[in-house]
Formats: sequence, C-alpha cells, structure tokens
Amino acid sequence: MTATLLLARHGETIWHAENRYAGSSDIPLTDRGRAQARALGRWAAAHPVDAIWTSPLSRAIDTAAPACAALALTPHREPALAECDFGVQEGRTLAEYAERDPAAARAFVRDPVAHPFPRSEDPASAADRGVGTLRRIAGAHPGGRVLVVAHNTLLRLTLCALLSIPLGEYRRVFPKLRNTALTELRVGPEGRAALLSLNVPATG
Repeated sequence: MTATLLLARHGETIWHAENRYAGSSDIPLTDRGRAQARALGRWAAAHPVDAIWTSPLSRAIDTAAPACAALALTPHREPALAECDFGVQEGRTLAEYAERDPAAARAFVRDPVAHPFPRSEDPASAADRGVGTLRRIAGAHPGGRVLVVAHNTLLRLTLCALLSIPLGEYRRVFPKLRNTALTELRVGPEGRAALLSLNVPATG
C-alpha cells in the first residue's frame, strides 16, 4: 500500500536566519522557530498523522515536539535523517566562502554535487541515505500518513533522487524548503515516489 509522507523542514535557527550553513552542528531554534513548531503542532491536531519521524538533531526534535504532544505520539528518532555535514562551511555563509575562494564558490553554484564544499559529506551519498530512509519509513507505515521532520539540503537532494531529477540541480529546482512548510510525497510499495505538493504552509 502507498504511504503518504509529509516532509517538513525544522523551524528557524539563528544560523538559518543569517543564511549560515548548519549541517551536523546542533543549533537550537529561535523564538520564531519555536512559534513555527507550535504552528506545525496545530496543523497536526487538525490533520492527524499515524507516526512522526525526526532527525536526531535538537532543532528537528524540538520542531516535532508540539505535533507529538497534540497527537500523543512518541517520535521515531532516525540518525539517517540528519542534515548533511557541510565541512568547512559549517557556520559560514556562501558569501564568506566566495571571499576566501571565488573560483570554488562559482563552481559550487554551477554544480553543488560535482563541486561540494571541502571536507563535506558527499551529496550523492547523502541522497542515497535520504532515499533509503524515506523508503524504509514508507515501508513501515503502509497506507499511513507520516510526518517527517528533517533538513533543507538532505530533503532537497532526496527529492531529486526520488523524482529522477539530476542531483546537481537541487539548488535550482528546489531553491528552498521553508521552515515547517509541508511537502507531500506518496511512496508506493516498490519505492517509487510522486510529489503532490511543495512548501505548503502548516496552518490549521
């Protein structure tokens, strides 16, 4: 049976507000991020799901907490839903990268998969990780509705891989997943996916 996955990026953190890369770094939510999490909780109360899965990073766990409370669900914390490690770019902006190495920054913008940040996680490996995880979650909830709270780059790479979009296009095709906005994905028993909606605000 087909599972419906409702993918949500975590709420805002100070690094995201400043356009800094926050990958493996465990950065807490801002006040605005906590308000976004509460809005996601109100959405969940009005549109119940059968299960909630989160990244192990606190910004995702805290974003999911109001929805878990509203539905009396215990979240599944999945290490494979963690954000990509951005290597030397952790905590830095793309503009700062361009100041240090303009040629490398231009190459990244042209194709961020072929020219990733130094010492970062391989984007193709991250996409494989994300695809395998979402398929496993779908397989655990056949016919169900599942809220998955994870991260911007991991989810964009995973969407490209699931939808047969070249990975190097992830920044162009999916410029940004908005904080706590919902992207609805249907995943069949054979692992094939269909995108039903993208970046829909979580409103009750």
